[in-house]
Amino acid sequence: MMRDPELHYYSLSEDVIAFSTTRHGGAGKGNYGELNINPYCGDDTAAITANRQTLCKTLNIEDSHLLLPHQVHGIDCLEVTEDLLHTSPEERQQFLEGKDALMTDRPNICIGVSTADCIPVLLYDPRHHAAAAVHAGWRGTVNRIVKETFRKMQKCYGILQEDTIAVIGPGISLKNFEVGQEVYDAFAYNGFDMSRIACRFPCRQAPKKEKWHINLPLCNRLQLESMGVSTAHIIDSGICTYAQCGDYFSARRLGIRSGRIFTGIEILSTAPSLR
Repeated sequence: MMRDPELHYYSLSEDVIAFSTTRHGGAGKGNYGELNINPYCGDDTAAITANRQTLCKTLNIEDSHLLLPHQVHGIDCLEVTEDLLHTSPEERQQFLEGKDALMTDRPNICIGVSTADCIPVLLYDPRHHAAAAVHAGWRGTVNRIVKETFRKMQKCYGILQEDTIAVIGPGISLKNFEVGQEVYDAFAYNGFDMSRIACRFPCRQAPKKEKWHINLPLCNRLQLESMGVSTAHIIDSGICTYAQCGDYFSARRLGIRSGRIFTGIEILSTAPSLR
C-alpha cells in the first residue's frame, strides 16, 4: 500500500501552502523511489501518475491545477492564469515547454519546479497575493533568473521588495558543488563576488589537486538581498541534496536517471483579498 507523500513545508504565510517533496511516500522504485512527479527523467509513467494523484489529493486540488514546466536552464517565466487550466493536457504542456519559472496570482493552483541539486526558489508577496516558483541551476543563477522573475512579477502584479518572502529550497551545498574552471569563469564574468561565493577544495577524484566549488544557495540569497528582499524574509531550507540523497533526489549522487524534487506553492482561496 502506497504511503501518503512526505512533504517538507515552509511557513511563508497562512495564505499559501509551500513545500518541497521528499523521496518518501510514493510509487517509485530504485533511484526514482518513491515520490517523483517529473515526466522528463525516465521514470515509469504509471508511477508518475500515481504520485501526481496522491500529491493532488494531499493538496486538495485537481490534477490540472498541479503545474510543472519542462525546464531548459533558461530564464523564461510563464504567467499562469485560469485560461491555461481550460486547455487540453497537450496544449497545456506546450505552454509549459522551455520555462524555468512559473508565476501566478490565482488561488488553488499549485505551481512548482523540479530539481535534483539545482536550487528551487519560491517568491510570495502576501499583500498582492502573487507567487512564483523558480528553477535556479548554475546557468539560471548566472543569468539571474530570480531577479528576472521578480521583475516580471513587479510588472504584472505590482509586488514590492519589502513585502516579498522568499524560500531557498533543497539544493547542493558549497562543500559538494565541485565545478570546472568554465563554470567559475561564467560567474566571474557575470559580476559575482567570487571571494564570497567560491573557494577551492581537494578534488574528489584526485585529492592532491584542488577544484573550485560554488555556493549556489548563497548566490541566490545575495541576489534576493540585492533586490531589496529583507534578510528576515528569506527562508533557507539548509538542505544539501548531495549529502541527504536518502531523503532528497540528487542527480550527482544517483545519476541523471533518477527522480526530481518538486518545490511548489499554492495560493489558498482563503487569502483575505480572495474571500
